[in-house]
Amino acid sequence: MAKVLCVSNQKGGVGKTTTTNVIAMGLKQLGRRVLCIDFDPQGDLSFSLRADNRVEMQNSIYHALKGELLAVQTIQHTTLCDIIPSNMLLSGIELEFTGKGREYLLRNCLRPVLNLYDNILIDSPPGLGILTINAFTATDYVLMPVKPDIYSLQGLVQLSGTLEEIRKKSNENLRAAGILITHFAPRENASKAIREAALDIGDRIGIPLLDTTIRRGNSALTNSQIHREDAFVYAPRDKAVIDYRDLVDELIRRGVL
Repeated sequence: MAKVLCVSNQKGGVGKTTTTNVIAMGLKQLGRRVLCIDFDPQGDLSFSLRADNRVEMQNSIYHALKGELLAVQTIQHTTLCDIIPSNMLLSGIELEFTGKGREYLLRNCLRPVLNLYDNILIDSPPGLGILTINAFTATDYVLMPVKPDIYSLQGLVQLSGTLEEIRKKSNENLRAAGILITHFAPRENASKAIREAALDIGDRIGIPLLDTTIRRGNSALTNSQIHREDAFVYAPRDKAVIDYRDLVDELIRRGVL
């Protein structure tokens, strides 16, 4: 039975998609069977993992949610990773599904493929709408990346409140994997101050701050995404890539992956 991890933050630009991608690559290197779910209508994870997510392909997560295809029929086996892609059609779910039980769409969709993989990673969209609620209902753990700025931290309290609501209503086993600081500059006082603030907020809302921080690397990690390559192969010496390897190890130690 696959362990399911959702990477989420209501604020964009915190490294959510990059984190999902590189964790997947790290798990693949360990020999894990990994499936990624692109649950963001922007489809950035689909692009970075070499999936074909053109609207006319008619084989995205949107079509699985609507029941037009089984989830297994929408999986693309790319040279990097198995992925169910997304595109802008997914943004219509908010309006198309308004009835009772719509928060279970993704969970019900994924149930038949849970035994095919060791890990399933969900890249959720920014915001706390029905897509994010579906992602939280379908997952075991939520990983929360934040940039070292006060605006990224402000959403953590609201996000923790959303987790609590989901536990009460649709997924009592939902747990927080932890807060992950990305774009970290260990020599800068501002980054150090934000880390202390994140530790304090995490203590107050009962969400652990992970030991691993993702340092601000050079352009190699970004280029690996642009060129749709495995970051551990394309940029193994990049600071951020080294940190992501440590992150995978930490999440395994914590029983998240």
